[in-house]
Amino acid sequence: MHIKQFMLTGAVAVLLAGCSPTYNWRDYISPDGSFKALFPAKPATHTRTVDLGGIRVEMTMTAAEVEGTTFAIGTAVAPDAALAHATLPAMRQALLRNIGAVDKAMPETAALTIDALGKGQGGPVRLVGRFLARDTRMYQVIVVGKPDAMPPEQTAQFLSSFAPQ
Repeated sequence: MHIKQFMLTGAVAVLLAGCSPTYNWRDYISPDGSFKALFPAKPATHTRTVDLGGIRVEMTMTAAEVEGTTFAIGTAVAPDAALAHATLPAMRQALLRNIGAVDKAMPETAALTIDALGKGQGGPVRLVGRFLARDTRMYQVIVVGKPDAMPPEQTAQFLSSFAPQ
């Protein structure tokens, strides 16, 4: 009887050790402490200069990919708080242009959210996210991927986990 329990326990342990969750959620705090979020895999960070409506800023993107879906947070600092808020529509428009999507948002929410369909190199692409500014810092929190490969619960978990600091 003990041998059967031992074998069963061993078989379960082998099966569990071989399982690797597709979404391996982890807490992440940006190196500069400007935000925290849950990422579904280990994120990588890249910084480059971008033009947001005539304002050149250094934007840092922190992103992780799971099964072709990218979960990303972009941050940049504007010269002042008014410019930070004013650049949000330009940030949103740049992303829409990247996927060839048409802007269908209402004017009063255009700078705050995005849920658009467009085209990427591999076919249809969906872009979901939100944009916000706090003082001089601007944020874009987005999920982009093939429309049928973006589980709503994973997308919502990532977007709702974001917290500016």
